[in-house]
Amino acid sequence: MHIIATQSRIRGMFIGQLDGTRQQIPDTSLTLLSIILLNTANALESLEFYRLLRHQKTILEKKVEERTQALAESERQMQQVLKLQSIGTLAGGIAHDFNNLLFPIIGYTELAMDDIPAENPARKSLEEVLKAASRAKELIQQILTFSRRNGRERSPIRVPVIIREALKLLRSSIPTTIDITADLEEACSPILGNPTQMHQVIMNLCTNAYQAMRKTGGKIQIRLGEANIGYEEMAQRIGIKMGPHLHLVVQDDGVGMDATVLERIFEPYFTTQEPGKGTGLGLSVIHGIVKNHGGFITVESQPGQGSSFHVYLPTIDEMAQDIEVEPHAAETGGGERILLVDDEEQIVAMEKQLLEKLGYQVTACASSSEAWTVFAARPDQFDLMITDMTMPHMAGDRLSEKILNIRPNLPVILCTGYNDMIDADKALALGIRKFVMKPVEKNELSRAIRSALELGPTGSSQPAPAIAVS
Repeated sequence: MHIIATQSRIRGMFIGQLDGTRQQIPDTSLTLLSIILLNTANALESLEFYRLLRHQKTILEKKVEERTQALAESERQMQQVLKLQSIGTLAGGIAHDFNNLLFPIIGYTELAMDDIPAENPARKSLEEVLKAASRAKELIQQILTFSRRNGRERSPIRVPVIIREALKLLRSSIPTTIDITADLEEACSPILGNPTQMHQVIMNLCTNAYQAMRKTGGKIQIRLGEANIGYEEMAQRIGIKMGPHLHLVVQDDGVGMDATVLERIFEPYFTTQEPGKGTGLGLSVIHGIVKNHGGFITVESQPGQGSSFHVYLPTIDEMAQDIEVEPHAAETGGGERILLVDDEEQIVAMEKQLLEKLGYQVTACASSSEAWTVFAARPDQFDLMITDMTMPHMAGDRLSEKILNIRPNLPVILCTGYNDMIDADKALALGIRKFVMKPVEKNELSRAIRSALELGPTGSSQPAPAIAVS
């Protein structure tokens, strides 16, 4: 009997049996046997180490491959994010110019309608002009949603309620060849979001699903539940949060998409439909809304096998709050003195005329420097200021800040067609009472003025605001 061992461990046991003619093994044979058994033990240990190293090599190669793929995916996502950011920046600039063009169109149309009797045929024509301008305004809002610069207010909302409301509209507008099923987890946690935009997400996703099946018919499946986003998923995607998320799935049996289409579906104005059948803004708007709500969206699709859109939105613990609906009637003034500032002469002339018709006394300035000079000479002669945001030499927020240093309680309204340097929260922090997006209609502007005038520096749950227009 002989142990087979190395310095690290015992590898086995050699057991032999002598025949009847021998009582012991010669020393030379024992020495040779020991050498053979030691070499055997070393060979077994080397084989074990080789197998271990080969296994570790396989694991390492797999990890390197997975890491390489993850880095490649992260790089692809980063390129997509940068591309969408560039498009969003361009879209925001275009939206600003279009808003400034639409503002006088809407304003002068409303002024003309006020001077024309209701039975006059010209009034009907002006109403059509106003409808077209309103549609253009909505289109620009979609562009700003994609670029994440429309800053709409959010509140705790329950998505199942919004989905059911959207389904009522969808069932009445989608042909009966399309079956719609919904599996909604009613106990889902609420999200902090804008209900109008969430409604838009549901409608656009389902409309997109319908368009993929409009020739063949099929089924749209809507599922809503909760999912937890862990570290691994967060590490694979740029800008997402860990923790509980709402998980919305909209699945269709349509024509599906290939890899080339999937790469571009969230780009604005990209569409696979025939010319004239779609704007190409639907999915890009959804992407902007979801990102703006701190979530993300993924797509699974193959040609001929339909598509599944997965939307993830971070949840909150708060209960949903009732949404207040603002009145639509215009509110007239009582002779209050308004300092009006806008560097677009056409806009400032239109606004002056509109405000005077509403019953205000207006001092109009075509530049921020002129407005500052006028105000500094008579700081107690104004009850409110309405200012544009984007102006040469001195922006509207800076002008508001200087004026509020002299008259801290002066209501200020800031209007903007688009500016990435200011939003409603930043304006409120400066003491601005109202933040208004151009183009603003007469009724909306009148309500903003009355609200700003009625909000006092004390006795309110909010800090004293100001009105600013850019």
